[in-house]
Formats: sequence, structure tokens, C-alpha cells
Amino acid sequence: MPSREATAPTRPLPRSTATGAAQNALRTIAAFEAFKGMLALIASLGFLSLLHHDLHHLVTALIGHIGLNPGDHYPAMVLGSVDQLLATPHRTLLLLAGAYVLLRWLEAYGLWNTRPWGEWLGALSGALYIPFELRHFVHQPSWLNAAVVLLNLLVVGFLGWRLRQRRRA
Repeated sequence: MPSREATAPTRPLPRSTATGAAQNALRTIAAFEAFKGMLALIASLGFLSLLHHDLHHLVTALIGHIGLNPGDHYPAMVLGSVDQLLATPHRTLLLLAGAYVLLRWLEAYGLWNTRPWGEWLGALSGALYIPFELRHFVHQPSWLNAAVVLLNLLVVGFLGWRLRQRRRA
């Protein structure tokens, strides 16, 4: 008698039908997301290596080294952020950083392999940033900020278009 596993039909994991330029665009977005995940991992490990140092003193010295006054508005904001960071439990920070890295890499995997869930994840996670990017652009307009908003809108729009095309098919 054949085993149950041998006779059960197997269904492949759902995949989208990306060809040509769409496949290249998905892979480009996937590579960028994987890169962001790698940068977040490196930054997290760097933060972890600084836990046993006086981070406030290091940042103050760095601010002075580049010729800024730690009492000025923006350097004081940076120092305030460092103090808030140090007041947050390190385990919480590392768990959040790990979750962010995992999310970026899952998204990259899903996009690279043209999985529908990867496109959903990419569209939703990209769309979450748009209001903050727009606010930042309105308060500090620059070509770089405009490019970031435009690029994110293009990525979210492309992934939304892909999802809509799949739904129609």
C-alpha cells in the first residue's frame, strides 16, 4: 500500500508571473531591501559593541571633533536622542532591530522569488513610510528628500500594480 505522502498531490507555492522588466524591477527592489537589512544588522552589532562604553561621552567627543558646539540646537538634539536610546532597555532595542532585519530579509526573499506575499509585504511596508517621508519633505525640502519620496512612491505603486494585475488574472 503506498504511503499517504506518495499519493497526495503536491501544490507548488503560489508564485506570480513576472517576466522581463517586471522580474528585473522585483529583483532590484529585493536587493535593496536585503541591503537595508544588512545595514540594520551591521548598525545593531555596532550598537551592541558600544554598550560597555560611555556612549554620551563618545558622541559629545565626536560632535566636538567635527567642530560643532554640543550646546547648539542640533547637536543637543542628537545628545538628547542618545540619552533616550540609553534609557531604553537594551534587550528591547535589540529585539526591535532583529525584527526589522528579519522583516527586510523576508521581504527581499519574497520579492526575489516573486511570491505574492512578498509583494504584499513590500507594498505595505513601503506605504507605511510615505506619510513620514512626505512630512519630512514638507519641513525640509531638498532634492534628496524629493528623490526618497518619489522612489518610495514608485516602488509602492509598482508593487500595487503587480498585485492588481494578479487579482485580475
